[in-house]
Formats: sequence, structure tokens, C-alpha cells
Amino acid sequence: MVFIIINGEGSRGDGRSFNELRSLKIESGVLKRADGSAYLEMGGNKILAAVYGPRESFIKRLLKPNTGVIRCKYNMAPFSVDDRKRPGPDRRSIEISKITAEALRPSLLLENFPHSMIDVSIEIIEAEGGTRCAGITAAAVALADAGIPMKDIVVGCAAGKVNDEIVLDLSEKEDKEGQSDVPIAIMPRTNEITLLQTDGILTEDELKLAIDLAIDGCHEISKIQKDALKKRYLSNF
Repeated sequence: MVFIIINGEGSRGDGRSFNELRSLKIESGVLKRADGSAYLEMGGNKILAAVYGPRESFIKRLLKPNTGVIRCKYNMAPFSVDDRKRPGPDRRSIEISKITAEALRPSLLLENFPHSMIDVSIEIIEAEGGTRCAGITAAAVALADAGIPMKDIVVGCAAGKVNDEIVLDLSEKEDKEGQSDVPIAIMPRTNEITLLQTDGILTEDELKLAIDLAIDGCHEISKIQKDALKKRYLSNF
């Protein structure tokens, strides 16, 4: 991979190199009343994810006879951003909720739970760019903590174009002022992509570089996901 020079010194506004993640911390099993839970800090992001189920749902029209159903709710707390956010769902949170469920679904063995619902709640306590990918990452750990059978633990990360260069894990400032953003989610064992979005204009080569860089970032995050789960369960012995 070619090293990319940013600010003429090989580093970004926050001092990171082009392929460096923000500081990351993940804990699992943080909520007693949820079937599974996780807490994630990534840069200035603070995110809590909780899983309930599989369980029967009172909304019968959502259930399926041959498989379980996953439903996600992504919510940004009013105090999570500088300008106080209006409470309740908006168009963006509804979209990200749907995208999150679609990103997680391919990894889950939902056919083991017909007529059942798995509810995932993602609460953004503090936001600093990249919350959809961080939310997916936290939700996947919460699902594993809940003991939901899955093929792999999905992980999300993003790359993007800033000052005409491709960089990993955009900060809030880079996200707002940059030229493009490419959030992805993968199953690390096979590199199967379960989410791929683009916002902005990229050449074909730039898009390929952004995807490759984001996949590398996903593998780094995946190690921390697994370490969090190991720490959780080794502490019980």
C-alpha cells in the first residue's frame, strides 16, 4: 500500500496516519437486564448496544414461520451532539436502523428461531463521526454476548477522501469537511461485505483503495471485539 502524505507530514489534523484508527475501547455484558449488551468508545463516540431475545413478539405481522426476525433501533440522544438534537426518531435514524439490521442479518442463524424476534437497541450517547459503523460493531458484540448463534461477528468501519487523499476512520471534522465517505461492514473470516455505502465522488481506483483500507480497519477492530468477549467470559471462571 502506498503511504499517503497529509498536511505534508504524513499525519492528519488529529495526528493520526492515513491508515490509523481512532482510540477504541469495547466492553461486553454491561447491562444486567438485557440478554446481551456492549459499550463502545471510539474517538469521541460513546455507544451503548443492548439485545433482547429471541422472543415472541406481540406484533404478529412482523414474525415469519420459517425464520427469526432481527429489528434494530438506532437513536442519538439529544445531548449526543453540540447542537441539541430533537428527541425521537428522524429520517436519518430510521434509515440507519434499517441499514444496521441488514448489515447484521447475514451473520445470524435466524432459521433456528422461527416465529421469534431479536430486538437490538443502539443508543448514541456521544457522537463524533462514524456512528453507524461503530453502532454495528457494538451491536454485533451485544448479539454475541446474548448467545445468538452466528456465522461470524460483523464489524463496521469507514474510509473516505479528505484533501484528495484516502484515509481510514474519518473523524467528525473529516466527515463534515471531507469529499467522500465509504462506510462498510464485513464478516471478517470471509471478508464478505454486508454493508457498503458511498457518499461523495470517487474514482474507481479511489473507491477500491477506500474499500481495501476499510476492510483492513475492520480486521483490527475485530480483534478488539473478540478480546472484549474473551475478557467477559474468562472473568466468569
